[in-house]
Amino acid sequence: MWGWRDAMIGTMGPVAGVGAVAGDAAGPGAGGVVSRPRLFGRLGAARVIVVSAAAGSGKTVLLRSWISGAGLAGSAAWVPAGRGERDPQRFWLSVLAALRATAAGSVLIRELTAAPGLDGWVITERLLADLAPLADRLWLVIDDVHELGPEALAQLELLIMRAPPELRFVLATRHDVRLGLHRLRLEGELAEIRGPDLRFTAAEAAELFAAAGVELPEVAPLVARTEGWAAGLRLAALAAAGHEDPGRLAAEFSGTERTVAEYLLAEVLDRQPEPVRRLLLRTSILERVNGELASLLTGDSGGERVLQDLEAANAFVVALDAGRSWFRYHQMLADLLQLELRRTEPDQVAGLHRAAAGWLAGHGYPVEAVRHAQAAGDWTRAGRLLADHWTGLYLDGQAAVIHELLAGFPAGQLAADAGLAAVAAGDELARGSLEASERYLGLAEQAPTPPGRQGQAQLLLGIVRLLLARQRGDPAAVAEEAWRLHSLAEAPEVVQPGLGEELGALALISLGSAESWAARFAEAERHLEQGVALARRIGRAYLEFTGLAYQAVIAFHQSFALALERGMQAVELAERHGWTDEPAAGLASLIVGGLLVWQGRPEEAEPGIQQAERALRAEADPASALIIRSNSGLLELARGRDADALAAFQAADRLAARLAEPSMLVHGNRSFLVQTLVRLGETERAEQALAALGDNDRGGGAMRISLAALRLAQDNPHQAIAALAPVLDGSAPVLWLAWLALAFLLEAIARDALGDPAAAGRAVERALDLAEPDGVLLWFVLHPTPGLLERHARHGTAHAALIADILSLLAGRRSAPPPAGPQPPLEPLSDSEIRVLRYLPTNLSVREIARELYVSHNTVKTHISHLYAKLGTHTRAEVVARARALGLLAPSPLRSQAARPG
Repeated sequence: MWGWRDAMIGTMGPVAGVGAVAGDAAGPGAGGVVSRPRLFGRLGAARVIVVSAAAGSGKTVLLRSWISGAGLAGSAAWVPAGRGERDPQRFWLSVLAALRATAAGSVLIRELTAAPGLDGWVITERLLADLAPLADRLWLVIDDVHELGPEALAQLELLIMRAPPELRFVLATRHDVRLGLHRLRLEGELAEIRGPDLRFTAAEAAELFAAAGVELPEVAPLVARTEGWAAGLRLAALAAAGHEDPGRLAAEFSGTERTVAEYLLAEVLDRQPEPVRRLLLRTSILERVNGELASLLTGDSGGERVLQDLEAANAFVVALDAGRSWFRYHQMLADLLQLELRRTEPDQVAGLHRAAAGWLAGHGYPVEAVRHAQAAGDWTRAGRLLADHWTGLYLDGQAAVIHELLAGFPAGQLAADAGLAAVAAGDELARGSLEASERYLGLAEQAPTPPGRQGQAQLLLGIVRLLLARQRGDPAAVAEEAWRLHSLAEAPEVVQPGLGEELGALALISLGSAESWAARFAEAERHLEQGVALARRIGRAYLEFTGLAYQAVIAFHQSFALALERGMQAVELAERHGWTDEPAAGLASLIVGGLLVWQGRPEEAEPGIQQAERALRAEADPASALIIRSNSGLLELARGRDADALAAFQAADRLAARLAEPSMLVHGNRSFLVQTLVRLGETERAEQALAALGDNDRGGGAMRISLAALRLAQDNPHQAIAALAPVLDGSAPVLWLAWLALAFLLEAIARDALGDPAAAGRAVERALDLAEPDGVLLWFVLHPTPGLLERHARHGTAHAALIADILSLLAGRRSAPPPAGPQPPLEPLSDSEIRVLRYLPTNLSVREIARELYVSHNTVKTHISHLYAKLGTHTRAEVVARARALGLLAPSPLRSQAARPG
């Protein structure tokens, strides 16, 4: 039997001797066998090696190629246990014969022939006596140990316990056998290679296909579908070798393919007694199964014990938890079982799905319940289940799962049920289509609602309306829907009572986010703080993550340090829960990237802005999309790409019409648009853009600053000063203090042009006062005044270091170190600190660095705090700059690129 199995995975037939074993498996060219050196080292790691895995996992081929590759042909005895081997005498005589075929065994082991009174115990004792003087390493390789009977296993255990140290054992088996190996494990004399270790990697699979003369466009999906199962991959390679379209065959390859089906039927399914076979077939409809579900679908008791026995026997059954209560089937086996079920019991399939849906719904597994109700064609139950559980799924951040479930309904079903139509509206909103969301809302309001479910349908509609108002940045509408939801949440007909606190957190965060876009920062901060605290208390991490992202938006206009802290908290939550593609994660990444742009660090800012562009969709969240486009424009300005910047600001301006209320984002973006036109020399278009604004908008602080920049470009410093006067006296307020820094900088430029150095000095000092706390260097890049700054530095300033950084940035280089060279660290850096240091110039978060280094998140944080102390720095950027100055890190690849001075 073992020879036929290996013919399937290694194109080898039965082989009688060790020489043939070694000679056929040297590498990819030898019969299509792939050498797997990553496992070879483990085969020589202990006195006893157990290779335990399911049929077709490549156990035999691995051992044969190891013997060949290690040059062990003369010192390895290969013994295949025949199927159902119950005669100890026959087995032990084959052991003696194999050992005598080795160099050492031919000298030490006496010949023995079969005799009626000769039993295994006698042979074992004689073998121990013959091998007592063994001085050279000798390997006894026994294949298919699971076929041995209890008596032969007991004799083998005795031999292992009493064998001389130079006799090593390699035991290949489909499942663990009783050999007392636990003692060897405790003594460190046992090495184990199991099913997961034997799974082929993508690289090994590619080598296997190449050896078969097959070229696939991509092998990884096939490896995933076969779960790296050696026999499955080998069969796929054999089939593809003669196929006109190998890529298509690989894409469609499954457990129902004829050769795979025949193999699994013979090696797994046909070996099982009828009750076990019935359990496997009937539970194959499930993605995962436990004992109670198995008993429900078969009508028999003891399902958990059967599943545990199958898993212990490596019968393509995998335990999913430490308690071995939940299991799944290997994908290839599941494919075959489902095919067999449809062939043998086609009239039972729908009923099995219906029964599974009922059990899963009643035990708190709504997603799986919906899928099985859909598979049964029970659309009413599937729709009701999804509508009842949509709120919880949404609040858990499972938008992708909701979309997948909706895709499983017939097209007409969504419009025929009020609850499903409301769910579809929420899905369209999450996917980026406000118009489609509103269309489904209309259908939900018109669709019939079954008796007793009116309250549930109204609750779903209310949540979607709330989210729609939030996306439109409409605080009044959010507040109205929030009050309506408050009363609906406690209605007796609502299927999920007790939603009050969860919907309260959602309402607070939604209200705060809409208020933040409308520049109502005090109200927004209060509502977001309350919403995040409530979400944290009730354990709704998705709501907490969303609230933190919007808190980062508000903090951006207060303190860069606080914005960075909140943004990173949101990003870390997203990474922990798999929400990195969510719009809120994009918003948090955008805030972090935006901070770096304002600090004059465009190369470090780009990854965050690119992540935001991937995660945020203009249709779903026009306010967030507007800020992305605007920040992209700033990034291009910082790089000196003015034409690209103008295109980004214009794209952002087109999104303004989609906002329910005027936003501070709109005014800021239009100010940048005008300033960019001025930088491009398009002063006439800049005049037209300003003239097109209403009086209120044109008189705001941001637009007055743009007007001043235009007048300076037109050599009219008097009118520039006049335009800035209301900004500087506070009667035309600005968006945030950083904008006031620009106003003072333009005032300084105008005063300097008028020949008033004292007034220019006062204005530039005030601009530096406002720029210093958050390190805002962007204004000085966009409106460069190196001569003014150099003169100011010579006449006394509180910001000499900041001026040096600005001048260095304008020159396209970092500040030069003092002539005597940089001071060394206060203490030497440890190897661990240096390893962490190497990742700090990247865009990786602390948690991502921890994963790269295989250490904990807290360990990385500790090393970073040590780096701050030893290098005398306070931020990650300062650590990187200091380390580069000391030669601990390579210079920045962008160091020689000059920032355009304008």
